[in-house]
Amino acid sequence: MRRWYLVLVATASVALPSFFVLQQAGASAKPKTTTAKTTTVNIPGEDRFAPFAVTVHVGDRVQWINGDTDDHTVVTDDALTTAGHDDVNHLILGSASKGGPGTFTLTFDKPGQFVYYCRFHAHLDADHQPVAPGPKGGIQDANGNFGTPMMGVVTVEP
Repeated sequence: MRRWYLVLVATASVALPSFFVLQQAGASAKPKTTTAKTTTVNIPGEDRFAPFAVTVHVGDRVQWINGDTDDHTVVTDDALTTAGHDDVNHLILGSASKGGPGTFTLTFDKPGQFVYYCRFHAHLDADHQPVAPGPKGGIQDANGNFGTPMMGVVTVEP
């Protein structure tokens, strides 16, 4: 009986510490859970994105909400975008359109920059920079100026 007791104690003294080490290793291997955040970019009645620039983290979402009566778009400037979502060209209905006001949401899974513009109120120049529309489109003030391009930037941090 004494021999059986010694075997049991020896086995327990080896097995229990190993069990706790495995439990701790399993606990530390679990990924850190974070809650994704949604950042809103508004489109007011002045043909602009507000705010112009936002900073988010990987896994976060950006939602554009069109509060203007006019339709607008989110179009990717692929030459300057490094945060993924190339070839985005999404129409966001205005409040005067059937089904408006519209919204559009993107989730960012890669760090970098997401440069975008409205194709109705900006276009890309030869250097892939958004510029205000010229005489062939856009809004012109009383002095003949076409204003600033309707564009924005999302910075995605790790």
